[in-house]
Amino acid sequence: MAETRRIIDVQLDGRTLARRGPDIEHERKIAIHDLIEKNSFSPVNHDGGPYVLHIGVDQNRLVLDIRTAAEEAVTIIGLSLSPFRRIVKDYFEICESYFTAIKSASPSRIETLDMARRSLHNEGSELLQARLAGKVETDFDTARRLFTLLCALSLRG
Repeated sequence: MAETRRIIDVQLDGRTLARRGPDIEHERKIAIHDLIEKNSFSPVNHDGGPYVLHIGVDQNRLVLDIRTAAEEAVTIIGLSLSPFRRIVKDYFEICESYFTAIKSASPSRIETLDMARRSLHNEGSELLQARLAGKVETDFDTARRLFTLLCALSLRG
């Protein structure tokens, strides 16, 4: 059962992928890798996984195009990005401060920024999980990785 309730591949829409600094790009790559390695993901009322997830943005909507491993359409979910705007903006600002701080700031300053960064990431993950409720069943760790990908797509560079 667990093998059918998971994502085995993630494709990001390159047309809407926000270009950020190397640190953010690295986080995006890690999120995809970690997501594929371990996740819990199942569209409601569908037991035909594992799944390939195509993610993009279209007219202020996050678009999750969910397909089977054979690329057969399962469902397309569109979520407004408006509820995420403040969190994503704040998250990017704190990430920039964090990545700058790790080069020269005191350990206590770095730790403070890292805690703030994690807190915003958790807040965005919880919001994403809530917005997916009734559409896709997922665990918190999967929602965290998906939030990282939402950030990569939601704001233009």
